[in-house]
Amino acid sequence: MPNNSLIGKTVLVVEDDSKIRNLIKIYLTKDGYEVAEAVNGIEAKEKIEELDPCILILDLMLPGINGEEICRWVREDIKSMMPIIMLTAKAAEKDRIQGFKLGADDYVVKPFSPAELMARIEAVLRRTASRCGKLSFTGFTIKPAKGEALINREQLELTHFEFKLLHVFMQHPNQVLSREQILSFVYEKNEKEVSDRTIDVHIKHLREKIKAKTPKDYIQTVRGMGYKFVAL
Repeated sequence: MPNNSLIGKTVLVVEDDSKIRNLIKIYLTKDGYEVAEAVNGIEAKEKIEELDPCILILDLMLPGINGEEICRWVREDIKSMMPIIMLTAKAAEKDRIQGFKLGADDYVVKPFSPAELMARIEAVLRRTASRCGKLSFTGFTIKPAKGEALINREQLELTHFEFKLLHVFMQHPNQVLSREQILSFVYEKNEKEVSDRTIDVHIKHLREKIKAKTPKDYIQTVRGMGYKFVAL
């Protein structure tokens, strides 16, 4: 059964071997992820710019533009912090070190266990939750790395704190979050402490901005419990 916390999270699998690519897709889909595919470096670049995926599964031995060049492009040219797991037959220590120097978050050697790859994907996403790629629901998209929120492709102008609140809600679709939980997600040591009342005010403003763009009530109050983002 798909994990609701993963709904809207897109994984881009860049692999020219169709058997490996299809195998990974089967496991990802079973775990509730949305899966996009690319078979070469040029297609990978196009999909990355188009989809802003939550995580990139990147084969190094690609035709044309290889995986190392793609990784370098992601980190240096487009300045993206999307998580990257390199997938390769290169098992030497120097190759692993090179992969991490290029900006990979993990390195999986072929042949590999699909179950282990899924576990590594989950582990990387937990470590990199704050810089995960876009989350999408019907008519609603948020791109944390770019600080963008869109409703029906129209920009939603939010304050820094409102954006953080929306990001938290979209990471926990259809789940009731208490004010204490919300505070724990958005509070950072270098920020001033905020009260439950402050959270309520920010959420009120966030809801007003969303309702100005769409009649759909995405953020609902659950009396005596907190708030819930309804993935419509």
